This record gives sequence, C-alpha cells and structure tokens, in this order.
Amino acid sequence: MENKNVYDLKSVKLPYLSGGLLRLFVSLVEGPLGGLLTPSLFESSGISWLRKQVLNENPTHHPIHFTGTLAHKDSAVPEKEWPKESATESRGFHFATVFDYAKAYRDGKTTPEEVAKKLLDAIEASNTSTPPLRAVIAFQREDVMRQAREATLRIKAGKPLSIFDGVPVAVKDEMDMLPYHTTVGTSFLGKSPAKEDASVVARMRAAGALLVGKTNMHEIGINVTGLNPHHGTTRNPYHTSHFTGGSSSGSATAVAAGLVPVAIGADGGGSIRIPASFCGIFGLKSTFGRISEHGAAPLDWSVAHIGPLAGTATDTALAYAVMAGPDLHDPTSLHQPLPTLENWNELNLRGIKLGVYKAWFQHADAEVVTACETMLNRFTDMGAEIREIVIPDLELNRIAHTVSIVSEMVQAMSYTYAEHHRQHGLDVRLNLALGRAFSAQDYILAQRARTRIIKNFERVFKEVDMVLTPTTAITAPEIKKGALPNGESDLSTTIEIMRFVTAANMTGLPAVSFPVGYTKSGMPIGMQAMGRAWEESLLLRLAVNAEQAVERKEPQVYYKIL
Repeated sequence: MENKNVYDLKSVKLPYLSGGLLRLFVSLVEGPLGGLLTPSLFESSGISWLRKQVLNENPTHHPIHFTGTLAHKDSAVPEKEWPKESATESRGFHFATVFDYAKAYRDGKTTPEEVAKKLLDAIEASNTSTPPLRAVIAFQREDVMRQAREATLRIKAGKPLSIFDGVPVAVKDEMDMLPYHTTVGTSFLGKSPAKEDASVVARMRAAGALLVGKTNMHEIGINVTGLNPHHGTTRNPYHTSHFTGGSSSGSATAVAAGLVPVAIGADGGGSIRIPASFCGIFGLKSTFGRISEHGAAPLDWSVAHIGPLAGTATDTALAYAVMAGPDLHDPTSLHQPLPTLENWNELNLRGIKLGVYKAWFQHADAEVVTACETMLNRFTDMGAEIREIVIPDLELNRIAHTVSIVSEMVQAMSYTYAEHHRQHGLDVRLNLALGRAFSAQDYILAQRARTRIIKNFERVFKEVDMVLTPTTAITAPEIKKGALPNGESDLSTTIEIMRFVTAANMTGLPAVSFPVGYTKSGMPIGMQAMGRAWEESLLLRLAVNAEQAVERKEPQVYYKIL
C-alpha cells in the first residue's frame, strides 16, 4: 500500500531548449509527429502517472469556501479599518510608500502633477536604458496628466477621495483599463481599447489612484519567468541580467524599481507571489473569489486570482482593502464573508501556530532555506509556535494544477488558435500544443484530485493557522544568452520556481509572499505563508511582523519619484 506520508516531490533534469532547437522542437510537436512525441513528454512531466491514479472523490471545479448567504451588493473593507499609518518602518532601504506620497501632497512638498511628470519621464528612461527595464509597456501621457491635475485640485481643496488620491498605481496588462488595449502579453489581442475598467481598476480609480499604465507580463500568463518576445523581457531591478518572475513581471518590476508603490497583478499559478519573491517585495493572492475577476482576461477560471504587489506590508494591506469584497459583476465574488483587516497590524505573533512540512520546506537552494529558517526563528521570538506537519499528495497537486491551468488556457485561446498560434512565443506554442493533447478525462481527473488536495489542507488547518514555505526554491535565475529574444523551454527551472505556490491556486486558499533576505550575490529571497479561507488579515499580520526583522537592500535600478 502506498504511504501517503512520504514526501513525493522531486527535482528533475530535463533538456534545455532555445533558439533554433526550440523552434524545431515546437514545429515537430505542433505537426504530424506530435502524436509520436507527446507520450514521452507526458511520461517525463507526470501526466502518464496522473492517468494511473485512482481517485474516488467527486470533482471540485471551483474552490469556493463559503456556504453562507450570498452577498447582495458591492462591498469592500470599511475605510475605518484601513491603515492610518505604516504599521512598521522597514529596516535598511526605504521604498516610497502610499503614505509618503499622501503626506508629501498634503504638506505641499509636491503635487500629483509634479509626480506624474517625473514618473512619465522615468518610465521613458527605464524603457530606453541598456538593457531596457520594460516594466510599463503602455502609457498615455495626456491621460495620466489629466488624472494628476484632477487629483491636485481635489487635494488643494482639502477633498481627497482617499489616501490613494494621486498615488501612482500600475495595472497588469491582463486587466481592462480605460483608455488602454488589453493585449494579455500577445502581439495580436487587444486591437481595440477596453470599453470599461475591470472592477479592481474601477475601485482604484474611485479611490483616486493615479493609474499610470499597463505593465508587462509573460504572454497569456502561461509561464513564470517574464520573458516576452513581443513587448520585451522585463529585467530584475536587483540585477538586470536576471528574470523578474512571472507572469505579473512588469507589476513586480515597477514596484521594485520605485516607479509605483503599488501595482495590480494576477495569479493562476504563483504569478503574483513568484515575481514578488524574485523582486524583493510583497505579493498577496487572496482567497478564491475574494477579489472580483470582472474585466480580467478569461484565461484560467478555476485557479485565477487578482491581487496587489507592493513595496511594504502596509501598502499591500491598503491595496487589498480597496480591491477586496463582493462585486455584483462577478457572481463568484458573492460567495464570501465581508472582508476585514481586523488586527492585521498587531506587532506580535502570540498564540499563532505556524505549520512547517520539513521535507517540503527544505526542498530548496541552501541560501533560500537558511533565510527562511532564520525567519522562522524570528517568528518564535515574536511568540509564534512552530509545529511540524505532513501534507500528502503534493505531486498529485503539481500535476493536477498543470492539467487544470493549461487546459483552461488552451480553451481560452482556442478561438484564436488556428489563425494566430504561430504568433505566440515559442514557449507558449509548446505549452498550448501539449495542452491540446490533454483529454477531457485528464481534466476531470485533475478536478477530482483538487477535492482531495483541499481536504488535505483542511486537515492541516485544524492543527495550525498558517503553512510556511519558501516562495520559490531558487532566486531569480539569470537570463541565458540563448533565451532572448524568442524564448526558451527550461522545465527543470520552472519546476523549481513553482514548487511551493500552486497548492494555493488549486485549493483557492490565500497566500502571501514577503521578503526574508538576500543571497550572497544580492538577489532577494521570499517566504510564503498560506492561510485558511478568508483569513487574509492574518497573513498580512505575519508579513508585517516579518518586515520588522528584515533589513531591505536598495535595488540596482531604483527611480526616486518623490
């Protein structure tokens, strides 16, 4: 009988492909020989193993965790619960915060108009630098300046819309935002401007945020490096020869490089938390359905989440407060208790039980593990209790997530596949071609696996309040010479990057990534906490306590806008 308590995730060594070899391989997989190649690819990736599993659970198609009365109106975190000041001051380098902008405006030291001019110049400079940062791929100077003038007048009149009035915020090019196109990282989508703001953008606009443009992303969000042959590959502000992580690559880069204190990202398989970790900032993926998906590109319905990336825990909490809550435009968002930030800023961890699955936690590079273990010790100093736990079926989760997200993306792109599939980047073409070889049985089997995975985590959360891991098993990888401009296939590295993040997408449980240190070469290291459904405030409490303990380092590329 199989021992369910045996840790079953493995590091793998698969061939690295780029350039002409990758182009040839993609052509073969897409062509008549694809049927001969896919069996061996499915064997090495675990798909064949999944097909042999016996799962008696009913399928879970959406990880909805609320069975109470459906919300009947739009709601958000009450403004009286919003942070009134930074919960803690970061040690070391200080990232400009929402409160820094708000105070500078109210003290008359600058205005949103002056900030907008400096910011637009900085964006242009970042995109013409060597190498170009490529964080913001679309901005309209006249629109940004119009917003800035209106915010300046409101603040001078003493009538700001909120603490966010005039504060720069950038939006991933996966969400609709007036007056921009939504390309989802492709060369062929978004030929017409959006007709209305996505709900999260509308909420930010209503709060007065200065919406500065659209940020870069890994094409259709199907990979996790941020490499994009159409809009340019984002560069890591801590070292521009390294990736930023994806798929919310531009959002993380914009925050880490000081262009904005807050950006909006999306996360179907770690796409907020991975770039947050790689870029030394904070990223929150809240509970499934907590933040409206209305106006986001329909890519991966059952694992999709929208959320904030920010330079500090307080700014993460502020952005979450604006975006979270029921939205009548998104029926899935109505399945939630009202959001709250209650007790999020308590600077202690007394009474909190933190779960660590040791074999999983330590399955990462030595420097990553050391930094995360050091933070565990700091958490115990703050009053937390560390408990060892076991989480079975992690390999099942990994493969079921792959089948789920790729199958959904294949279907999402099916209407454009015949006409445009050769216009995708090579790595995207390869993933879509393999996904088209999945069967309906594969997808249903993955949803039956989801049910088991949810139950496994429900059992764990009866023992502990949060589950801690590194965010990624490695820090931001260096961009290989052959990867640009057309892409690469590096599945060995992808598996290392995604090892800890996909369970939160499959289960729909909230997770946050926060900085815990740097490697000897100066690359950021992130730690992840997963929590119970709807307990985002507890995750933010852990993040702000971690912030007290870490000395932040200045990125090599940082624009001082204030």
